[in-house]
Amino acid sequence: MTVSNPSASDEIAAARRLLRNLFDAAVARAHPESCLAAYLPEPPKGRTVIIGAGKASAAMARAFEQAWEGPIEGVVLTRFGHGEPTERIRIVEGAHPVPDAAGEAGTREMLALLDGLTEDDLVICLLSGGGSALLAGPPPGVSLEDLQTLGRGLLKSGAPISAMNTVRKHVSTVAGGRLALAARPARLVTLAISDVPGDDPGIIASGPTIGDETTAADARAIIEAYGIACPESIAEWLGSEGAETPALDDPRLAHASYELVAAPALSLEAAAEIARSEGYTPIVLGDRIEGEAREVAKVLAAIAQSCVDHGQPGAAPCVVLSGGETSVTVRGEGRGGRNAEFQLALAVELAGHPKLTAIACDTDGIDGSEDNAGAFVDPTTLARGREKGLDARAYLDRNDAYSYFEALGDLVITGPTRTNVNDFRAILVEP
Repeated sequence: MTVSNPSASDEIAAARRLLRNLFDAAVARAHPESCLAAYLPEPPKGRTVIIGAGKASAAMARAFEQAWEGPIEGVVLTRFGHGEPTERIRIVEGAHPVPDAAGEAGTREMLALLDGLTEDDLVICLLSGGGSALLAGPPPGVSLEDLQTLGRGLLKSGAPISAMNTVRKHVSTVAGGRLALAARPARLVTLAISDVPGDDPGIIASGPTIGDETTAADARAIIEAYGIACPESIAEWLGSEGAETPALDDPRLAHASYELVAAPALSLEAAAEIARSEGYTPIVLGDRIEGEAREVAKVLAAIAQSCVDHGQPGAAPCVVLSGGETSVTVRGEGRGGRNAEFQLALAVELAGHPKLTAIACDTDGIDGSEDNAGAFVDPTTLARGREKGLDARAYLDRNDAYSYFEALGDLVITGPTRTNVNDFRAILVEP
């Protein structure tokens, strides 16, 4: 780190440590070991079958095994590298964010496990973010390759997660309440970790165990509005009656219940508690912030600078906390997820402001498809980049934030955290 004043270097290092502590507290609050046991249902007369999908599902399965006293069996799907050792629940790893053959095979295995259940049986579905891609169930006439093409188009479109999952729900044999139909007549209890703004269970993992308020027409409209590449087989499917999902009030879902065991707002509060203990006033902007990452960065930069200049919405020392899920419309050929892109745009907006240091990370430990959770920004970010011949704006223009922060050594690398409550952002405001 290049700064002219050694004490300033120490202050930046201390600010980074605090920001990392805030992020770690947010992740710890959402880890299944911390939250799942309090939500266990009453044991059934018959079998207990565990299913599920998501980046946290393996850790949820492990926590469930440790807390449940009776016999269980099951299979859950998680992303490659996010597995956990379990004894009675099989963990299947697959690709994310674009589905693959492993996820498709694991989904078939899960559905086979639900075949032949009775009213005396209990199905526990462990859901978390990432389940949309891992639950790979192409509908009739649609190949896995077609589903992958659609998935890539969705990811590049810049559409919010709610819109993307509306499309996914209508091009699936398990999403949008269909997995709940497959569990009948057994009692179904979903235990979910939310990764979506507003904690809408219909969006988490594309709502496989809850009725759907969207329609196939909504999915078609989203594809058209965002110019998403759509194979002919999927277009034909979306025009068929089979593409419609069970409605919210569908009587066939009466056997199903839903519990939220962790959510972004709770993780933000955990970080706020740490901030208070360190003498910083937390300013929690909420867990529902969406939009283009670089546009969100402009707004949050303005809020942080207002804290410095006017003491509004809070006076230094304070920390501006927020969650949600930004999006990136990919126009370049660079590397980086939405948190790295947010941070590079933030660095450009802050222009080396001496009082502001920030962290932005995905709480699952993986920002997009890279190996980092996110990145740091501090008062020296742009200056150190210039010393290395790096033009921050040029890197941002080609969506190459990962490469910029990698060159500076400013990536935050945690590895998979085994949970997922979406993006975590904190901007530290010093007096």
